[in-house]
Amino acid sequence: MGKISRMIKKLRGNDPEFKQVILVREDLNLPKGKMAAQVAHASVAALMETEEKGRKDIVDRWKDEGMKKVVLKVKNAQELKEFKDLAKQKGLVAVIITDAGLTVVKPGTTTCLGIGPDEESRIDEVTGELSTY
Repeated sequence: MGKISRMIKKLRGNDPEFKQVILVREDLNLPKGKMAAQVAHASVAALMETEEKGRKDIVDRWKDEGMKKVVLKVKNAQELKEFKDLAKQKGLVAVIITDAGLTVVKPGTTTCLGIGPDEESRIDEVTGELSTY
């Protein structure tokens, strides 16, 4: 976190913190490079959807705080879908990433889910029990 970000955070006091979470399927055993690319796709897609929904306030706060991102594990495609549905029910941006299948996985394989950025506590209501990757 940069000096300006820390100063802004200090001035805000007890205001909520913001983050983005990316869920990755464990069962795919993606190579590190492929996983990094899929996580990047999920992060950018979820950010773009948050902006498209007119939530510039959330995006600005998230940027000011250093754009915190956390990568978490889910078992499989079914669990990924369940977390997407739960996030949507809670009013969070949740974007599924489907791979084109040009390298490691078959075309149409769902790999990741990007959630947020949003208030950390709201995202934790959905993903708080998951382990980090």
